[in-house]
Amino acid sequence: MNDNGTMGGMPPSAPMPMNDDGSMGMDDMMPMMQMTFYWGKDASILFYGWPGNSTGMYILALLFVFFLALIVEALTHHNLTPTKSNHIMRTVLHTLRVVFSYSVMLAVMSFNVGVLLVAVLGHAIGFFLFRVLKKACEKDLDMPPMAC
Repeated sequence: MNDNGTMGGMPPSAPMPMNDDGSMGMDDMMPMMQMTFYWGKDASILFYGWPGNSTGMYILALLFVFFLALIVEALTHHNLTPTKSNHIMRTVLHTLRVVFSYSVMLAVMSFNVGVLLVAVLGHAIGFFLFRVLKKACEKDLDMPPMAC
């Protein structure tokens, strides 16, 4: 320890801001983020303040996350471009898949259980639709082509 109370020549850290009641905290600088899973509609998903405190907006946010996860599975398991297609188009589709994947991940990092459940449900239904049913259609030649 040095004479000024620091370790090994490190400069002292900035003092914590004081709240109105005299307690020390960071309330004035930045809102605290939830760090454990919780139930409830009061969440910030992807953007600060969204979806707000409205139940309708929360349900809309859940549907948005569900469809993002579904799109990720569609882009992952469905061959939208032939293998001999334009490399630019394949790069754009890959980039979209990465953007949507990270968006779902960031939404789940809101630690809201509802968001986690709809993300997992979107991935599960997307996997079933775009992987399992597609394989079943390819094996079953008796099905009409439009059914697949």
